[in-house]
Amino acid sequence: MRIALFATCLGDTLFPEAVQATAVLLARLGHDVVFPPGQTCCGQMHVNTGYQRDALPLVENFAGEFGDSSIDAVVAPSGSCVGSIRHQHEIVASRYGRPALRERVDLVSGKTYELSELLVDVLGVVDVGAWFPHRVTYHPTCHSLRMIRVGDKPLRLLRAVRDLDLVALPDAESCCGFGGTFALKNAETSTAMLGDKIRNVAETDAEYCTAGDSSCLMHIGGGMSRLRMGTRTIHLAQILASVREPARAVTR
Repeated sequence: MRIALFATCLGDTLFPEAVQATAVLLARLGHDVVFPPGQTCCGQMHVNTGYQRDALPLVENFAGEFGDSSIDAVVAPSGSCVGSIRHQHEIVASRYGRPALRERVDLVSGKTYELSELLVDVLGVVDVGAWFPHRVTYHPTCHSLRMIRVGDKPLRLLRAVRDLDLVALPDAESCCGFGGTFALKNAETSTAMLGDKIRNVAETDAEYCTAGDSSCLMHIGGGMSRLRMGTRTIHLAQILASVREPARAVTR
């Protein structure tokens, strides 16, 4: 399958490891991964803050870059951005674009997937051959849970990882408090929600907290680092891309 990788703004600028891991994983599974060089932001930030018309050039660019008929699927290591592509792009295209744009948007959004969706629903894979010998807890991010409804797909993938000790996160479905600009406009509420999430992560004694969105991991990881908890954050893609290294021969 020919799969186009959408890096997302956050992945491109702050968390390239998650993007690279996605490419490595899919290539290891035997797929042709391509990276459209002209890709930019999906426009979610603009739409969420009330600037829908300003998001139009970004929607047009996304539809153009990923609309190539040779591309079988588009994948992003972000449930949040995939949610924007599936729902917000249609709104922007219908209100401010031409009919031809709406057609392209429908075509591209219909083949755009979050990583766990692509693996389980499209590629039919649960065991990706990963190895990660650590105690891990999983935070289901709001957009992946409520907007694109990935369900238990990330958990099914994690349970198949060799030597991974998956421990349930108390009150897992509660928001971490990030919500993009919500964390800036409602800082006190966001901080209180983050405090609840961090206390729940601490109860698990996990070495790592994982999720399908780097934005939430950034928020949670920042809070945990300030408290010097010792628990680290890691994107789901990085766990799934991890494999046991072969033993090296000792030469004398």
